[in-house]
Amino acid sequence: MPHPGVTHFFDESTGSLSYVVVDRDSKACAVIDPVLGFDSISARTQNSVADPIIDFVLAQGLTVQWILDTHVHADHVSAAAYLQERLGGQLAIGSRVTEVQHTFAALFNLDGSFRCDGHQFQRLFKDGESFQIGNLQGRVIHTPGHTPACVSYLIEGQLFVGDTLFMPDLGTARCDFPGGSAAILYDSIQTLYALPDETPIYVCHDYPGDGRDHYHYQTTVLEQKTLNLHIRGDTQQADFVAIREARDKTLDLPTLMLPAVQLNIRGGCLPKEEENGISYLKIPLNQM
Repeated sequence: MPHPGVTHFFDESTGSLSYVVVDRDSKACAVIDPVLGFDSISARTQNSVADPIIDFVLAQGLTVQWILDTHVHADHVSAAAYLQERLGGQLAIGSRVTEVQHTFAALFNLDGSFRCDGHQFQRLFKDGESFQIGNLQGRVIHTPGHTPACVSYLIEGQLFVGDTLFMPDLGTARCDFPGGSAAILYDSIQTLYALPDETPIYVCHDYPGDGRDHYHYQTTVLEQKTLNLHIRGDTQQADFVAIREARDKTLDLPTLMLPAVQLNIRGGCLPKEEENGISYLKIPLNQM
């Protein structure tokens, strides 16, 4: 089995982790969950988070084959479109992104020019679908619960889980977004826990603090089943649902959710410029 090279990038402002997965033989690579900076006060996008990924790809002489999002993120803006413009590659996401698009197109009252058919991405992955990064074999695992469209990517035995699981001391993703479900998340995690214990897991977020002063990005299936704060190998569904739903009731809306989802349902592209040459986002009042 080929062993992929995995390099991580951490955005401290959102606690987000992005990855470049490399086939060392062909120099083909995939970028997973890239982050575009966004200043909510000035409403300006910032490239400083994504540019180190570009620098790395160019310095290593890599060819970007895929830019993979695990889901429509609510806490940061995806840099998928920005990276594609500069590095190429196909944008891909889970096929049920269309459900998320319909939900938020209704919330933001987007006009008929926004099509909720996923065409903003070049590939819509179905559960179990395979793909290649050079000579590396990848498989898509549908892992809904946080959102209906969440997927995890298993690439030559390396598992990239998006927001499905956090590091064991932080537990799991919230399930109170539209279409989210703690019971469904439980089932998705059982699918991941059925993988070999030694399977490395790469998380999409970490939040240092509460006893540790540095972020972490990698764990294993065994560590999760043994130590996860919310769901261990012997946790029953009813117990997990009670824990997760109680926790969700205490959480605030993510700071960047309203701008992030409007951009991320578009694959990170800005809305079409209006007649004055400016793109606009919408803020629904008294709805969230």
